Amino acid sequence: MGLILDSTILIAAEKQRFNLPALFAGHEQEPVFIAAITASEILHGVERASPAQKHRRSLYVEGVLASIEVIDFDLAVARRHAAVWARLEAAGTMIGAHDLQIAATALHYGYDVATLNPKDFRRIAGLQLIEVTPFLLK
Repeated sequence: MGLILDSTILIAAEKQRFNLPALFAGHEQEPVFIAAITASEILHGVERASPAQKHRRSLYVEGVLASIEVIDFDLAVARRHAAVWARLEAAGTMIGAHDLQIAATALHYGYDVATLNPKDFRRIAGLQLIEVTPFLLK
């Protein structure tokens, strides 16, 4: 089994609102990944940052990218993505495009997802979410 982190987890950790080391320790037997779209999301955060925040945010994001493997959005994941997209669309329960890519990646590899946005991810049959509230910081 493995674990895919959603950008909400990484953003909360950057803001000192999520204990990422404790999450890793609690799942030490599982490899941890991010989907390619999550890498884009956090890199986008660097690009949008104010000049005062950009250097600090860039250091954080580059540290994440150096320490957590990024899973590519390849043809196999694209096939899973298309199937999930069609099911959600037919049911009238679409979710955001980025979350759909993360979910398709997790489903393809049989990995769980760690997110602070479980509402949308719960719409996807077969997708397993881990409980992350114990790792939230005040």
